[in-house]
This record gives sequence, structure tokens and C-alpha cells, in this order.
Amino acid sequence: MPVQWIAGSGIYANSFVYRNILIDAGVPPMAVQPYADAIETIVITHAHYDHIAHLREIVRICGDPAVSIHEADAAGLADDARSLSLLFGARSPGIVPDVILRDGDRVGSLHVIHTPGHTPGGICLYDPETWVLFSGDTVFCGGSFGRYDFPGGDRVALAASIERLTELDVEGLYPGHGEPVTRGGGRHIAAAREALRYYG
Repeated sequence: MPVQWIAGSGIYANSFVYRNILIDAGVPPMAVQPYADAIETIVITHAHYDHIAHLREIVRICGDPAVSIHEADAAGLADDARSLSLLFGARSPGIVPDVILRDGDRVGSLHVIHTPGHTPGGICLYDPETWVLFSGDTVFCGGSFGRYDFPGGDRVALAASIERLTELDVEGLYPGHGEPVTRGGGRHIAAAREALRYYG
């Protein structure tokens, strides 16, 4: 099944629909509405507000799907300091996740890869059968990477996370911000590794 890209607007993050999974929930709920009947699980790549802004409303229109997030970022769904929501003039959605994720877990065909650095509980999701990677704010197309100067950020951890991603066979790269690519995603990850090594 192809990935359905729901482009983020302005500073708000992209969302993606992959089979019965919605990845991230910063987009307006009406953008998710066409896929609502198919969505059974929502996976949050990390708890910054631009990725969770409309989580509560999206859960409602999708008929109460399970919300999943890594254990190290779970508190950010209700904690304004951890989500940075006050920088957006808003509040966290105040949701308790249904599923706590850890490195090595699976959500459908997607393997959970813990990639701290941008946040302590950042994750990427990888399908080894289709070579698709949902990279959150760990790495972006064009060879860039997530900021590590927010609270909880860690440059050393981010470098190790990106290094780990270079070991994967990646064609489709679907990041939290910017346009995705459907071919050659591994080259973008390798470029991000070099950029962080020399300029980060």
C-alpha cells in the first residue's frame, strides 16, 4: 500500500497514513477525515506540540484508535513543558497513551526504532519489506536533521541515532517536515550523518 502524505502546514508537522496506522497528529482533523474509517492506531514519533496539536480531535473522528508513543516521551502528551506547547500559545492535548512503545516493538509491519537526540523518546518506524522509513524529526530529506537545542535534546545521541539509521535499506523516506522522497532515502540519511558530523 502506498504511503498517504498529509502535508503539514507552516510549522506543523506532516502526518502519514500507512495501512491502518496514522503517524503523527499535528495536521488539522479535516485533513485526516478521508482516512478516518481505516485508522486503528496512531503512532506519535515524539511529543513536541507540532506533532500532537490535534491529537484529541483526531482520536475522536477516527473512532478512538489506540495512541502509541515511546515511554520516554509519553508524559509530553499532557505536560506543556515537555511538549513545548506554550511556545505555540497552546496546551498539550492531555491524553494518556494506550500503548507505550520501546525499541524493537512492532506496530503492524512497522518496526519501532528508538532514535533519541531531538527528544529523549523520539522514534522512527521502518518497514523492512517495503524499505519505507518514517523518520519524525530525527532526519529530513536533503541531508538535514532535527534540532538538539530544545530541552531533552542531545547532539551525541542524535548522531548515534542517525548512524543507526544508515545501516537500514531505505528507499522511501517520510520525515516530520518537508517533502518526502520515494526513492534513494538512504542517501539523504547518509548526507544528514555527514552534515551533523561536520556542521552540527
